[in-house]
Amino acid sequence: MKFKVLSLFPEMINSFKNHSIIKRAIENNKLAIDVIDFRDYAANKHHKVDDTPYGGGSGMVLQVQPIYDALQAHKSSKSKVILVCPTGKQFKQEHAHELAKETELIFICGHYEGYDERIRDYVDYEYSIGDYVITSGEIASIVMMDAIGRLVTGVIEEESHQDDSFQNGLLEYPQYTKPQVFDNKAVPEVLVNGHHKKINEYRMQESIKKTAKNRPDLLENDALSPEIKALIKQLKRDKVI
Repeated sequence: MKFKVLSLFPEMINSFKNHSIIKRAIENNKLAIDVIDFRDYAANKHHKVDDTPYGGGSGMVLQVQPIYDALQAHKSSKSKVILVCPTGKQFKQEHAHELAKETELIFICGHYEGYDERIRDYVDYEYSIGDYVITSGEIASIVMMDAIGRLVTGVIEEESHQDDSFQNGLLEYPQYTKPQVFDNKAVPEVLVNGHHKKINEYRMQESIKKTAKNRPDLLENDALSPEIKALIKQLKRDKVI
């Protein structure tokens, strides 16, 4: 998988490249991240990439020309282009899985008041990481690259993300490690008795309970498996959730 990032602040992406799992994945040739400063494609001697909006208003708007020319220089037939913006579709785990199957993704990172609307004619996807506005598109692109990159074959062991939150439509069950008792709070007995069927049943119930508490909207998803839906009904009847 190759990521290409069109950015005005390459140092933010370069910092991301040099840490932890992503760094190892790059060293092992599982991932590649190229950073393109699209200021280099500005058609003026001052490398200006933004201007005031037509019709008036506050702030500055990113111009279409530098981003278009950067895309023309770096896009291939295998590329999918992602516009990072607060008005895009909310990025979810299911999108990370789909995008992890691609060969090359190009992220366009914005700043200032927004993009010239015509930029959208040259992208394949528009994604937001949440219902809020941040100062840097680089931050959002890093979030998405991390979510996608860890799902690329060979980056981490597949077992490491099979039980992630949202994998089965629910939040992940609670996890514990040593010591078995801390501050008079003990690890649930079911997790230390070695009975794997009961452990799996406990974890599923706890996953549903956590989801009901923190993200009850997820329990209404029609895509949940019949087994999970049946257990949700049972827990509601028993007034556990």
